[in-house]
Amino acid sequence: MTGLAFFIIALFAASVTTAAEPALLGAVQQLSKSLTEEEREKLFMPFNSDERLNWHFVPKSRPGLSLKDVSAEKQQAILEVVRAGLSDAGYEKVATIRSLESVLREMEGTSFRDPELYSLQVYGEPGREGAWMVRYEGHHLSLNWTVIDGEVIATSPQFLGASPAEVRIEHELKGTRALGAEEDLGRRLLHALNEEQRAQAIVADEAPRDILTSNQREASMQADEGVAYADMIEGQQGLLISLIELYASVQPPDIARARLDAIRKAGLDTVKFAWMGGTEEEGVGHYYRIQGPTFLIEYDNIQNDANHIHTVWRDFKGDFGRDLLKEHYAQHADPDHPHDH
Repeated sequence: MTGLAFFIIALFAASVTTAAEPALLGAVQQLSKSLTEEEREKLFMPFNSDERLNWHFVPKSRPGLSLKDVSAEKQQAILEVVRAGLSDAGYEKVATIRSLESVLREMEGTSFRDPELYSLQVYGEPGREGAWMVRYEGHHLSLNWTVIDGEVIATSPQFLGASPAEVRIEHELKGTRALGAEEDLGRRLLHALNEEQRAQAIVADEAPRDILTSNQREASMQADEGVAYADMIEGQQGLLISLIELYASVQPPDIARARLDAIRKAGLDTVKFAWMGGTEEEGVGHYYRIQGPTFLIEYDNIQNDANHIHTVWRDFKGDFGRDLLKEHYAQHADPDHPHDH
């Protein structure tokens, strides 16, 4: 194990806090108390609603309670729910992504871009028993937390995007790179590979137009190609672990650690890093993915002269907590209507 990898694991071990669910539950309940009946009807939806699986990351109208539709005080209460579900670094990253809408508004000269066009949705009845889910979503953001009996059992799909990836116009946010670490560390890993490893890692000369799994409700495993963890030397392995940890650490430390533990349990040796597109020049479209038996991370930067990033974390069996929900429902007499609100 590299010193860097050891440091990451030790950091998680030292940073574990209480589970995210109590904070998430408390924040949702606090928000609910502040709302009118009409606002609560927008926020809460049945857990078995088909809409629960209908996630996306494009700018469009969404169900739920929008930041735009409530007072500043209630906006803050909504954002406290989001904060409760994320690490401090994750919340800061998410807030920065939302703020980029003001940059797009100035660049495009349109009111269509709006930092308040983000909504919170709650499926089911939040409590210490039963199943419920929270989604925070808008342009370039889709965050999903599924809870069963007081435990957060799923935090995917997790989508974060950034446009512009680097703010280059004269603006108070000039120089901001909301997902700069994701770009830089991925490229650093590629450049750390030797010639033979790079030949394995680079699987196409051109990057795809977007993440390959798009907004599929169930992520499909991609081609088993790229350079494997088992075929890397110690320093390269450390970089790969660091890159995985970067995506995991959007979530609170205990959840991030659980993600890494699950990846290790499934087998690090078969985790592969694959690259497509440009390898050196800025402004050239590029893509990478990290795929193991249980999970997939995708990064794509091709739009707007490679200044527009999409990233996603998917769990092949864990998105929306599918498998654990099946086990939960099997123990209840009415599996089709679990604790509807």
